[in-house]
Amino acid sequence: MGWLSSSSPEDQRSQEIRAGTVAPSRAERARCWEARDGYFACLDKNNIVDALKEEKAAGKACGAEGKVFERDCAAQWVTYFKKWRVQDIQKRQRIKELEAQGANRLDVQTDFTPRG
Repeated sequence: MGWLSSSSPEDQRSQEIRAGTVAPSRAERARCWEARDGYFACLDKNNIVDALKEEKAAGKACGAEGKVFERDCAAQWVTYFKKWRVQDIQKRQRIKELEAQGANRLDVQTDFTPRG
């Protein structure tokens, strides 16, 4: 890791965030989520659901967006968000199937914040 010593403090902080050795600030989390959303939009545009299983296709279609996503987010977050995306898409598809079969949608509150 000798190459870190010649890096700027900002580069060192980015490396620490990616490695998970420091917690990102609110602004750094927002930058991560923006990068994630841009990457996911590219995947959507290219009909790629699972960027982990379809790594080559995702890299070819969304390489620039993927680099920004990986640069701006902790490595563990990148993996988590990619897995979450697949599960979220599957959940939404299942809900559509159930609704097409006549199931009624229930709005369920999953947190304890007051509504209104």
